[in-house]
Amino acid sequence: MFTESKTIELKREYTEDIRKSVTAFANTDGGKIYIGIQDNGSVVGISQKDDLMTRVSNMIRDSIRPDVTLFTDISIEQFDRKDVLVIHVQRGTARPYYLHGKGIRPEGVYIRQGASSVPATEAAILNMIKETSGDSFEKARSLNQQLTFDGAAAYFEKMGVEFFDTQKKTLHLIDQDGMFTNLGLLLSDQATHTIKLAVFEGDKKTIFKERREFTGSILLELEEAYDFIERYNKTRSEFKGLERMDQRDYPIEAIREALLNAVVHRDYAYSGSILISLYDNRLEIVTIGGLVKGISLNDIMLGVSVLRNQHLANIFYRLKLIEAYGTGIPKMMAAYDDYEVKPMIEVSDHAFKITLPNTNYKHSAMKERLSSGLSQRELQILTLLKRNKVVGRKEVELEVGISQATAVVTLRNMLKKGLIEKVGSGKNMKYKISQ
Repeated sequence: MFTESKTIELKREYTEDIRKSVTAFANTDGGKIYIGIQDNGSVVGISQKDDLMTRVSNMIRDSIRPDVTLFTDISIEQFDRKDVLVIHVQRGTARPYYLHGKGIRPEGVYIRQGASSVPATEAAILNMIKETSGDSFEKARSLNQQLTFDGAAAYFEKMGVEFFDTQKKTLHLIDQDGMFTNLGLLLSDQATHTIKLAVFEGDKKTIFKERREFTGSILLELEEAYDFIERYNKTRSEFKGLERMDQRDYPIEAIREALLNAVVHRDYAYSGSILISLYDNRLEIVTIGGLVKGISLNDIMLGVSVLRNQHLANIFYRLKLIEAYGTGIPKMMAAYDDYEVKPMIEVSDHAFKITLPNTNYKHSAMKERLSSGLSQRELQILTLLKRNKVVGRKEVELEVGISQATAVVTLRNMLKKGLIEKVGSGKNMKYKISQ
């Protein structure tokens, strides 16, 4: 006598719902489906067994993804001298299996609960993906299998790199079962991770000047975020003799490396966005995900690189966005070698923050102070200090064309106002712009 259970399903005749049971068994602990036996266990048998075997085989092959045929066996057995079709389904290794056209969603993924095949919860689906794909986010199968790559294809074409199905498999956007991975999702037009950028007035998060959110393929998000920052990356020009000297608020190389670091090394298992905040005096980039286990901030500063997203980094390497692993942070720091201000890196358990200082901010702030009523002599001295960093009293006399006594009085007043500060003492006394 047959009875239905977690591993046994009885069907009087073939119906399309059998595919749900096959999916459920493959996602759970395996089982058998008997076609030709009623729910009460009585055997009614089947007719045209060869046609039915072909029909069931085609149904399993065409309606279930990934391919589960390796884990199924279809046979004809006799019970009470009647033919019964038996579908033996093993627990699959590429879970979750789902109905083609429904996707990796509860309405497409089934599991066994008691004697029933029921839709899986989203949590159960994610657990199956983790079990079969490991902890690597980029290697796991994407919940969305309806992906397009118009943006990524255009970017690859611009960079002179081929981007066909063969390359998608080589780059691990498609796994060995022909399924899109989470890495494929990141590069697709349907990518769910975004970059949020806000511009503030002053040096605090009080007054918004502009805010944007970039969506789509992370390749395009990266490009759009860089272009947006460049709109605010002003150039200050001054002349040294006949030579014109241009200085950007933020070194281009530093912006580039900080953005690439944020996109390549973030933890995409979290859904939060990369946050970019632009103030008058600094640019902040906060990335979700702290350092990879076993790596310290000192290691990062020395150029040590342990990749959280190995395949994503390889794509950026092929696109020549990065030259070698572990060089980004040192290159970003080197971009500030000629400036007094330096980048700052802060790390918590779940976040990584890079702060790039505005190299022209001190000069801009000084201009504001000058507009508040400084004398022409004080303006000339500040200009001299900006050019030469540190100067003595005699240099001030020559530059401004004033006597020793006038220079002493003027410098003393500037010290009182906090515009300048002393360097050294006695005969070696010099002055520099106040910090």
